Amino acid sequence: MTITAKHVTHTRPTRDLDAATDAAAGFLAALGVDLSNEGLHETPARMARAYAELLTPREFTLTTFDNDEGYDELVIARGIPIRSMCEHHLLPFVGVAHVGYLPNARILGLSKLARVVEMFAHGTQVQERLTKQIADWLTRELQPNGVGVVIDAEHLCMTLRGVQAVGARTTTSTMLGALRDDARSRAEFLAAAGIGRPN
Repeated sequence: MTITAKHVTHTRPTRDLDAATDAAAGFLAALGVDLSNEGLHETPARMARAYAELLTPREFTLTTFDNDEGYDELVIARGIPIRSMCEHHLLPFVGVAHVGYLPNARILGLSKLARVVEMFAHGTQVQERLTKQIADWLTRELQPNGVGVVIDAEHLCMTLRGVQAVGARTTTSTMLGALRDDARSRAEFLAAAGIGRPN
């Protein structure tokens, strides 16, 4: 069996935590938050560190293996936790991703499905683009017979402000290859992901 490992880096933003702390202090003060309160002294620095963490993806090594057994059925990771930042309001959206593929010549180390989701979720995002980025990346790197990605998430910009639609969730999907072209394969993926039932 041939094991292929590839170090993966996503575009990592340049960070200046001192400048971010100063900006956070100015932002909070402009909104009337009294930073002289003892409990709020360190809030701008904590806020800067928190946003830096949310906006910076971790590097990882993509590990793939020869598909020696010729396995050609679905491989699905369900319920991968997602946390990302809505690029319109810079409020989080949180939920789960269900990611699957139909193997071709290579199979993927299972933990890497979650790593790919995390890589694209970090940063400012919209859910539709995030869903497609994950599917496109897996297609490009793995060249499987098909890829399916479904994301189900709650957007705090919709539940905490504006319409305040508490409990509302958004579902997006991208199907590529056989999961897009073949209705039975697509239905099998959706049913296995707990999204629907085969017709």
